Amino acid sequence: MRKPLYLLLSLPLWLYSCHNKSADTSATATTDIVASDTTTSAPDTARLSDEELLTKVQQNTFQYFWDGAEPNSGAAPERIHLDNEYPQNDQRVVAIGATGFGMMGILVGIERGFITREQGFRRLQQITNFLEKADRFHGAWPHWLEGETGKVKPFSKNDDGGDLVETAFLVQGMLCVRQYFAQGNAEEKALAAQLDKLWRGVEWDWYRNGQNVLYWHWSPDKAWVMNFPVKGYNECLVMYVLAAASPTHTVPAEVYHEGWARNGAIRANATPYGYKIALAHNDHPGSVGPLFWAHYSYLGLDPLGLKDRYADYWEHNKNHTLVNVAYAKDNPKHFKGYGENCWGLTSSYSVDGYAGHSPTNDLGVISPTAAISSYPYTPGESMKVIRHLYEDLGKKVWGKYGFYDAFSEEKNWFPQRYLGIDQGPEVVMLENARSGLLWDLFMSCPEVQTGLRKLDFESPKLK
Repeated sequence: MRKPLYLLLSLPLWLYSCHNKSADTSATATTDIVASDTTTSAPDTARLSDEELLTKVQQNTFQYFWDGAEPNSGAAPERIHLDNEYPQNDQRVVAIGATGFGMMGILVGIERGFITREQGFRRLQQITNFLEKADRFHGAWPHWLEGETGKVKPFSKNDDGGDLVETAFLVQGMLCVRQYFAQGNAEEKALAAQLDKLWRGVEWDWYRNGQNVLYWHWSPDKAWVMNFPVKGYNECLVMYVLAAASPTHTVPAEVYHEGWARNGAIRANATPYGYKIALAHNDHPGSVGPLFWAHYSYLGLDPLGLKDRYADYWEHNKNHTLVNVAYAKDNPKHFKGYGENCWGLTSSYSVDGYAGHSPTNDLGVISPTAAISSYPYTPGESMKVIRHLYEDLGKKVWGKYGFYDAFSEEKNWFPQRYLGIDQGPEVVMLENARSGLLWDLFMSCPEVQTGLRKLDFESPKLK
């Protein structure tokens, strides 16, 4: 995946999965960065109700994708550093997956009244026009694009073409927007049709590389040299659902069952802290991976009642989260701050560079997105974290775009930095818990329903 991690880190590749792709400059950029304002007073003097606080978190985090958007494209920047330090001058680089999350977040902004419907429509139109003209590779976008030109920014030496996983996250957002505007006025219907055409252009079948599995990358000059077949449990479930759902470039069910599910070997019977984990998390035998695995595919794909022959996905994701809660309470490494009010291990910035935090790779770093984006699964436990971060740690961890990406009380490390791919799930998953907005939109897609049936899924939303 990301070249520096291949060369410099000894931890397993699957620990980082797609999330490690936000890390190229992080190893030097975030070390020993401490917030200039380290007061611990709450940002607001008046105590907010739970609903008010959730809205506040959504609204500030939404601004990452609104005020913080790359100006030319309107798309989501890979990162925003309030210290304005960008070692690779990449402040105008946009991330495809984060852009998909941001498109969903703009719909939240409309529904919550942060912006008007017209404002949201115009921004989504701007993003779609940019994506339509941007570099694509057999229909798939690359991980990164130059926001000013729409040209690919290589993610690493060999990763300079299509990224099917990031494309899946983008398409997840596109389909939600399509459904939202499908019955609107003439301009809105035109945008829905434009998005539909882009979705139909993704050549999921090409990324099989002639096999019953989907490959993450393809390059026009390096071809399949990245050699990354996506097998076993991580964050990529929605990619297989969309590939099966495609009306133009579909894949047979065998690609899911033989590739992703490893002919059934994806099943597990782990019980960390007494919680059943039915799927084998790649490179985390007997345990769980970073918490974003319970978020990215489920921003649109509703896990409530979602089952196939391998797992009950609501139970699985809830237990994945509860393992994190139990681990923080246990705190076997005795890190400062851990407990029922401060938990959540996922991939994010870290003290000594970007890292895939999990119970098997705990570096004393808490990533707010982990607990916040898990709110649908654990509303009580997540609310304790949100309130503690906002009221007790305050300005150490809270800024203009919501909670910063990561922090460590153990190391007194509080960087004023954000990553788009971590901010987006907070806005979306909070809204899914509150209104079901994005779950309802995505699950209403006829193609998604077809794809789920094709793969033998059950869901109360299958008509």
